[in-house]
Amino acid sequence: MERSITSGSGSISVRRATARDAKRLTRLVRGSRAYEGQYAAMVAGYRVGPDYIESHRVFVATDGGDGHVLGFYALVLAPPELDLMFVADQSQNRGVGRLLVAHMQTEARAAGLDRVRVVSHPPAEGFYRSVGAVRVGTASATPPAVAWDRPELEFLIPADGSGP
Repeated sequence: MERSITSGSGSISVRRATARDAKRLTRLVRGSRAYEGQYAAMVAGYRVGPDYIESHRVFVATDGGDGHVLGFYALVLAPPELDLMFVADQSQNRGVGRLLVAHMQTEARAAGLDRVRVVSHPPAEGFYRSVGAVRVGTASATPPAVAWDRPELEFLIPADGSGP
């Protein structure tokens, strides 16, 4: 399913990722300013491979004009989890994250899920809560890559499409 919005800076579309997107998605993850400093170890050497894209529901938000990748998410069905979600630094505060979350909820509903877990990057907790996720716990650190506890949140997915 493709979904799009129009913002002050143009249209944004969401489409299924393909193996050809792997390098661009990897660059987006590794280049994220949200993972500088103490969080850098988590994405150092991280790779979004073609095999990952083919085995999970990975969707990309693109600029409707030039097809430039603005962000992406990965929905894992079993167990239900929003495994990855990144918005390019220069695309933040344009509605891209909200569009990706709404798209994820639609995909989750279509797959018959009633909830989706998110283990959040600590600075992203406020965003997830602002789009309807509820904090349900804390995921403990798993050194050496993740040396800090992370908020665990959950999106409830109503069967009728109502809700945030």
